Amino acid sequence: MDYYAGIDVSLKESSVCVLDATGKVIREAKVASEPEALIAWFKELGLGMSLIGLEAGPLSQWLFAEMRKAGLAVELLETLMRWARPRRRPLPSASRSS
Repeated sequence: MDYYAGIDVSLKESSVCVLDATGKVIREAKVASEPEALIAWFKELGLGMSLIGLEAGPLSQWLFAEMRKAGLAVELLETLMRWARPRRRPLPSASRSS
């Protein structure tokens, strides 16, 4: 089965969420925002990760480089909220609903 992870990077700890191919949450954890800690966490998890999405930010280049060196399938992801919704659909507002 394919497994995927997302990492929300913060200065001290990163939030990690692992999903299976159906979208079921397999595991969630807080892990120190250091390459050694994240690499060890994924190795201890014991699942072959198809892809690990790493939030782009101040620590990301360092984490990305070290995780890649360790053989993890990691990619940097930009967090641009304005692209998360379709452009043609306006956001609801109080004036529209009255």
